[in-house]
Amino acid sequence: MFNAKTFTPRQLSAFTSIIISIPIAAGIWFLERSWMISSISLVIIFAGSYLLISFTLQRFIYRKIKLIYKFIYQTKASKREEMYYKYILPQKSIEEVSEDVQAWAVERSLEIDLLRKNEEFRKEFLQNLSHEFKTPVFAIQGYIDTLRDGAMLEPETLKRFLNNASSNVTRLLNLLNDLDEISRLERGEQVLHKQNFIIQELVKQVYDSLSIKSREKQIIFSIKKGCESPLTVFADKEKIRQVIINLVDNSIKYGKIDGHIVASMYPLDEQRILVEISDNGIGIPEKHLERVFERFYRTEEGRSHDVTGSGLGLAISKHIIEAHGQTIHVRSSVEVGTTIGFTLDSKRD
Repeated sequence: MFNAKTFTPRQLSAFTSIIISIPIAAGIWFLERSWMISSISLVIIFAGSYLLISFTLQRFIYRKIKLIYKFIYQTKASKREEMYYKYILPQKSIEEVSEDVQAWAVERSLEIDLLRKNEEFRKEFLQNLSHEFKTPVFAIQGYIDTLRDGAMLEPETLKRFLNNASSNVTRLLNLLNDLDEISRLERGEQVLHKQNFIIQELVKQVYDSLSIKSREKQIIFSIKKGCESPLTVFADKEKIRQVIINLVDNSIKYGKIDGHIVASMYPLDEQRILVEISDNGIGIPEKHLERVFERFYRTEEGRSHDVTGSGLGLAISKHIIEAHGQTIHVRSSVEVGTTIGFTLDSKRD
């Protein structure tokens, strides 16, 4: 179907030359009544018009378009690009060039949006990092200043303040260790030592290790009914232990008095097993769900409940699961509870 929008410069030059030369040649024939003179005039006028229009388009239009392309790609043209500009670009229609420019504009817009989001994330990350470090540092400073002002002469106060200062030093060390670990995970430097093990047994071991914490809030641990049959997974046992500890520890921190934490395991197919840790705690507002795996990200409700964690537990867990080539997800409702699940490879022979 005829469409002038798809014309290349040469086709546009030829089309315009035909429109110019035919009427003029017809006028000459009408005046001279000579087919030879009118035919020669047609050829000469067509050729002259074609050369002039083609030169004008190349010189004053496509030369500018070539500069636009170079600006778009922001590079000194290589030999390959010069070949493109010389032979391929002139074959493109104005419509195609317009589409290329629009596509470039959309791509740049997406890049700018991503840069803005990254900048916001960077500012928020630094703010959260500052908050996490200032809390224990200010506490230590307060204890030391109080002791220097005379409290160290009271043995009981001295011992209590030193213990509290030591606890905050431990918190700082844990924070630094978590930062170091997440940096190694992001760089892909953590080597996984995969083996077959029964996931229910590992969950029970984590339950035992955190039983003292759970008793403080009278939280009951359990494995969901119907999920007791042993399921063997193939993963780095100690890394998955760390993931489960992080998830259960979070459930305890944000759990309710006399609450419960339930672990469930399901075979998804012959290759994967789903593990989920559920609680009936304070829950997470829907608007925060997509950000819970970010470093140091915590809701205001979470900050008011948690005074000891580094804020990196879920971020580390996400990196560990992704290092296994698996996925992790979260479901939650405010005042109902939270479920965090992840997949693992099934038993390998």
